[in-house]
Amino acid sequence: MNPITRGYECAPWELRWRGLAVDQLQRTESTFALSNGHIGLRGTLEEGEPRGLPGTYLNGFYEEHELPYAEAGYGYPEAGQTIVNVTDGKIIRLLVEDEPFDMRYGTATSHERVLDFRSGTLSRETEWSSPTGRHVRVRTQRLVSFTQRAVVAIRYEVQPLDGKMQLVLQSDLLANEPIEFDSKDPRVAAALQSPLESEFFMADDYRAVLVHQTRRSGLRLAAAMDHQIESPDGLRTDMIVEEDLARLTVAVDVPQGGVLRLTKYVGYGWSAQRSVPALRAQVHAALAGALQTGWDGLLAEQRAFLDDFWETADVEIDGDPELQQATRFALFHILQAGARGESRAIPGKGLTGPGYDGHAFWDTESFVLPVLTYSVPEAARDALRWRHSTLPKARERARTLGLRGAAFPWRSINGAECSAYWPAGTAAFHVSADIADAVARYYWATNDAEFERQCGTELLLETARLWMSLGHFDRHGRFRIDGVTGPDEYSAVADNNVYTNLMAQRNLREAAAACERVPDVASLFGVDESELGTWRQAAESMYVPYNEELGVHPQSEGFTEHVDWDFAGTPRENYPLLLHYPYFDLYRKQVVKQADLVLALHLRGDAFTLQEKQRNFAYYEARTVRDSSLSAGTQSVIAAEVGHLDLAYDYLGEAALTDLHDVHNNVRNGLHMASLAGAWMSVVAGFGGMRDHDGKLTFAPRLPSALDRIQFRMCFRESRFAVEIHRESATYRLLAGKPVEIRHHGEPLSVRERPVTLPIPAIDPGPVPRQPSGRAPAHRDPERVRRNLAPR
Repeated sequence: MNPITRGYECAPWELRWRGLAVDQLQRTESTFALSNGHIGLRGTLEEGEPRGLPGTYLNGFYEEHELPYAEAGYGYPEAGQTIVNVTDGKIIRLLVEDEPFDMRYGTATSHERVLDFRSGTLSRETEWSSPTGRHVRVRTQRLVSFTQRAVVAIRYEVQPLDGKMQLVLQSDLLANEPIEFDSKDPRVAAALQSPLESEFFMADDYRAVLVHQTRRSGLRLAAAMDHQIESPDGLRTDMIVEEDLARLTVAVDVPQGGVLRLTKYVGYGWSAQRSVPALRAQVHAALAGALQTGWDGLLAEQRAFLDDFWETADVEIDGDPELQQATRFALFHILQAGARGESRAIPGKGLTGPGYDGHAFWDTESFVLPVLTYSVPEAARDALRWRHSTLPKARERARTLGLRGAAFPWRSINGAECSAYWPAGTAAFHVSADIADAVARYYWATNDAEFERQCGTELLLETARLWMSLGHFDRHGRFRIDGVTGPDEYSAVADNNVYTNLMAQRNLREAAAACERVPDVASLFGVDESELGTWRQAAESMYVPYNEELGVHPQSEGFTEHVDWDFAGTPRENYPLLLHYPYFDLYRKQVVKQADLVLALHLRGDAFTLQEKQRNFAYYEARTVRDSSLSAGTQSVIAAEVGHLDLAYDYLGEAALTDLHDVHNNVRNGLHMASLAGAWMSVVAGFGGMRDHDGKLTFAPRLPSALDRIQFRMCFRESRFAVEIHRESATYRLLAGKPVEIRHHGEPLSVRERPVTLPIPAIDPGPVPRQPSGRAPAHRDPERVRRNLAPR
């Protein structure tokens, strides 16, 4: 069998793939993943094979393993954490007259899969002839419920197309699924080889439950399945259960035109503390709720949830249909990553794959949470509550490092530091300021006084204390923060990283303001007027290096004195640089992996003039190689702000299509949540010019030449409004709630129900900046894209 493969088809509200390309399965299993932030299912075929990289994940469920060190050092983390492929409930095998339904055998006359952004389902339809010529149609549909967070539901339908035939379905719960690991560390592979130990198993009628526990982390997992069957008469069923497998077998003769329909409900629960009986009860309850709602009810709930999301968060792009699809794809997966995380982290890959070992990074607060803050603020709140729940570990980490306050980890699942590489891990203290920035943004966008009292103020004051113990006043009265690593991982352990210093400055100011708003909470943690005064003084005296000769800010003190990297002499195949050159050489050259100073121009844009932004952007464009998927979105935002709109459009294309085009050749391990969020930032903060400094919303919209119109929606303090951008003007319209006070290119405006249209002033961007040799973003030509997408 060699079906025609066309790849992804372009459509505004779905992702569709026709045909079967076995060599692309790992990639499509990531893009077709379903999640609700609590449960994640990779988009493997229901039959289990052929497969690329199977995966079922529960947010926060991990196994521990030793961390490797050639030489030990004080303060090095001792244990790593890796996400576990938990009990797989997706598997439903089909036998047609004793022959396994397998896409690698027989003939598939048609096959397509569709991820629907509005229904929140993954559907599949296949027509297949067995090696002996029996012909069937298989339709499947699955969802991970946004409304019933512990529930997965799958409908599997088989229809004979050439006469009566015997059909057999086998529906499995499978633990310790055999799987290959990309990790080159034998400790990780050993930890994940059959990581689940059986504690309980049972079956009754169409229902089965398996309970397991991890060996080292001691986390307990329960998975349960139940079924509804619609079939012709003569149905025969059988259930078996053992330590790692429960299987319901269904057999029946189905006439031509008849249908065998199996609806499978799967419930998951896990805990570090709850007993086996408690988790059994939890998954039984989840199944009871799912069965009471029923398949049609779950579909209706899913659609209603997504209707509300798109009413708040949709982005419309006229003039580039591929970019329209990619942007909605990005928003859908960001929602899936955070919607029902509920006091768990949002990992860098969401729950779409095992990349980064399932760890959360600062990406969450700086990239993903801005999207959620202005679309699903309760999801942003819950992610920040997870950070608050890890404060004891962050305080302990700070004490280990001889510091006060809270030092949050570079990478983690449970809040403990998991980075074995000190310069890019422990030294990247900016993560604490990034968390503080997200706390302040959420507060100003929602006025959530309860969150501020319960979580926000404590997070802000403990991170402020970190900066006071990490930095110091020099003999000139400047507050310095030495020996840290900023966002750019091609520089490390430098003095006065501008991004870090400016984010710490905001952290100190926001902490002082929060303590003044809730003085009883401040008093509870021992904050007095003297400490508030030192925070304000440090913020006011924060040292921000500047190179007068070049007229730019060095990324870190002395950075502009380093020799430039030999970009012209670097072969294209030697990117990413970290895989071909020693770190020590990268650290002493002017070469930037990802936006660092340029990210400061965005998140702390209030600290720079427009002219400084233009000069800085041009300087760092010539030195940034984008070996990180984090970079393109930020570069798009600042390119748009300083007037290089077509360059911003090219970067938007790269950010939005990072996963669909597999730009970094690693989508097999999961999607890049920060890059997906970067697509939203490119549109809203870039072409929309949205900034939220000090809780004040401002917009400076502009449109690139290739696009005809952009419209985006967002929420702010329980109000919803839309911004529509045309070439010469922008229109603001209130959709629900009270009027919203904003500024349009500096002009005050009250957004009300009656739309207001204002002109867009011209901007002189100056000379077009140049990128390092061979590292310019791919030029996006929408006319060529439209020709390539035209039906063949």
